[in-house]
Amino acid sequence: MSSSLYSRSAIQSRLAKLRGLLQENEVDAILVSQPENRTYLSGFTGSTGWLLISAAEALFAADFRYYDQVRLQCPDYELVKIPFSGSFTDVLPAMVKQAGVRRLGFESDHATFANVQDWSKAATECEWMANKGLVTGLRAVKDAEEVAALRAAIALADEALAAVLPQVRPDMREVDLAWQIESYMRMHGAERVAFDIIAAGGTNGARPHAAASDERLPMGEPIVIDMGARLHGYCSDLTRTICLGEPNDPPRFWAVYNTVLAAQMAAEAAIRPGMTGKQVDAVARDLIAEAGYGDYFGHGLGHGVGLAVHEEPRFSRLNEKPLPAGSVVTVEPGIYLPDWGGVRIEDVVLITENGVEVLTAAPKEPIIAV
Repeated sequence: MSSSLYSRSAIQSRLAKLRGLLQENEVDAILVSQPENRTYLSGFTGSTGWLLISAAEALFAADFRYYDQVRLQCPDYELVKIPFSGSFTDVLPAMVKQAGVRRLGFESDHATFANVQDWSKAATECEWMANKGLVTGLRAVKDAEEVAALRAAIALADEALAAVLPQVRPDMREVDLAWQIESYMRMHGAERVAFDIIAAGGTNGARPHAAASDERLPMGEPIVIDMGARLHGYCSDLTRTICLGEPNDPPRFWAVYNTVLAAQMAAEAAIRPGMTGKQVDAVARDLIAEAGYGDYFGHGLGHGVGLAVHEEPRFSRLNEKPLPAGSVVTVEPGIYLPDWGGVRIEDVVLITENGVEVLTAAPKEPIIAV
């Protein structure tokens, strides 16, 4: 993972922003348990740990497996050692006391009911306050190092698709195509794939989150490829729809494909900071509806990308919050016809002060000569 992403100055800046929100959210401190939030605020890449952050304290509770890793990766935190035979609740009361916490926030969009029951029983002297989106809201605006990491992950996915598409043949299975893409990304620097790769031909592509199967890739039918690399801890997300040879039903294929492409281009041209996610979603959705396919576009137009492949902000009919400059978001309209197949085209864009910069460079010509 790139050291500049988690330099002491980067972590201190993020902690300062979070501390500035504590009073606004009427808490003295926040307990961070969500993995990506924990990494964002500390640089820790292990699987387990808890942060307690107040105006004056930054405490990291970890078990024996991670004592040295916390010391190495998180110099801005005081390590609180969970005993070998104990649990987090054993050290929580002392952490709360050290930080002088009376009102303690927890991540209600991550912590389970059972978690909060256990924590509140252990630390009875403080009032537990549900907080949602405090850290994820900070993560929605990327700093320069994060944007650089995202550019690298996006470029790797573009490169992988360009390398694999010339090898695609109708005798390949969907899982073969998915594995070739994954293998290329891993052999060229990816830590792992950002999510299970989708390669879905024909009617399989009518399921937006279809799993790659043993079915052979069809000739003349749409094939949806949805892929992403994880590099330096950050994710990319890329979807293209291809067709091996000329379409079997050219009028239908081009009507659907060109509608999706036009919707994407219109949305990308319209995006400005300060618009709501609902307004951006409507640009593409209205165009698709006017073409007669409104009932076949059933997901949001896009989502934030960063440490997680799905994060804030969202281009969605449900999001009425203004979009901040500095967000990195997908634009991925789609049309899914159960008796025929699906078309989805996805770019990742950076919202700038004046519009967007399209970070994805993969071409959108769908016909693959075979």
